[in-house]
Amino acid sequence: MLRNGPDTFGWVTIFLHWTIALLIAGLLVLGYVMTRPDIDPALQFNLFQWHKSLGFTALGLCIIRVLWWLAGKHPAAVAGLSVTERRASFLVHILLLCLTLAVPVTGWALASVSTLDIPSFYFNLVVIPHLPLEKSAVAEALWTTTHAVLAYSLAGLVLMHAGAAFHHHFIRHDAVLVRMLRNRWRDG
Repeated sequence: MLRNGPDTFGWVTIFLHWTIALLIAGLLVLGYVMTRPDIDPALQFNLFQWHKSLGFTALGLCIIRVLWWLAGKHPAAVAGLSVTERRASFLVHILLLCLTLAVPVTGWALASVSTLDIPSFYFNLVVIPHLPLEKSAVAEALWTTTHAVLAYSLAGLVLMHAGAAFHHHFIRHDAVLVRMLRNRWRDG
């Protein structure tokens, strides 16, 4: 089933969830590696371009994810969750959606204000235009810090989200994790 059901996630939600999760993990690792001071400049340039391309891909998928989330129905909460757990889950999911949008947008802003004025080549296919922001060292420092703080916040929230899913699966033995791994149409 492509759409979410009353108690399960559909294929579109599952695909977007795991694809964005993999992109986030890859972007965090790539972001760390590409900013190492001892890296070869030619390699660093290529890593930055890959980081930007994957970031734009994440942004596009996140926009689709948000629209899908807004337009679709949502499975009911797993039985046994308290009102506080349901509210916390909702808040974490809203924060995840917001951060998965904000991190790539701040990265785009950072590339746009950089005094180096290096184009963003989307997988060497097209050039993504810069945002209409003023280029300056001060703006670059501000967007660098903002992008890093939001990226690390996203990483922390993702770890908390994954930890909660594993807690539900291995400690509470409920369907919180399982319903994001499979859907009833395929699994009967």
